[in-house]
Amino acid sequence: MAAATEPTVLLTAFEPFGGDARNPSRDAAERLAATWEGPATLVVEQLPVVFAEERSRLAALIAKHRPTVVIATGLAAGRAAVTPERIAINVMDARIPDNAGAQPVDEPIDPCGAPAAFSGLPIKRIVRDVRAAGVPAAVSNTAGTFTCNQVFYELMSFAEREGFRAGFVHVPATPDIAGDGPSLELDQIVIALDAVVRASIDPSADIVEQGGAES
Repeated sequence: MAAATEPTVLLTAFEPFGGDARNPSRDAAERLAATWEGPATLVVEQLPVVFAEERSRLAALIAKHRPTVVIATGLAAGRAAVTPERIAINVMDARIPDNAGAQPVDEPIDPCGAPAAFSGLPIKRIVRDVRAAGVPAAVSNTAGTFTCNQVFYELMSFAEREGFRAGFVHVPATPDIAGDGPSLELDQIVIALDAVVRASIDPSADIVEQGGAES
């Protein structure tokens, strides 16, 4: 059993969506939990790919686990690197329906909320540490406008009110679902998530290092 002084990390991942039988974010999170030996209690939970359920599911998980750190993860097909997200935006603009058939277009996540919210995770340090572990990584400046972005935005609202560290990390598709697109082996994603968790529980400030992009 973990010592009382150890942080509790809530690591979330999504169920499959868009016709895929698997979601690499869930597969990697579950595998990491099964082998985790780090200096924290690691709890893995699945989120639905359903706009109408994200906020209540997050609220329930936060109330249940009382985490010190929350790291939400999701699939970003088409990317070749693990990408900690810099910013969430207050909009839902779904390219495809969610798993309940909803497809909001140009709707705010929170009509009374801020236009955007920045990650509380040390995203530059995460990139450095994931690369040091031998896995490609880069800062991302867009989490999209599907349920990943919604969860990220809602999560930062909870984090601001309750005082825990939080953010979102996208992972690439694995070769079995990537088709001809970029991919990353599941073992590499697990290694990357291990580095993400370890960097996120380190309370020191983020490093100052170039990580921007022109687009």
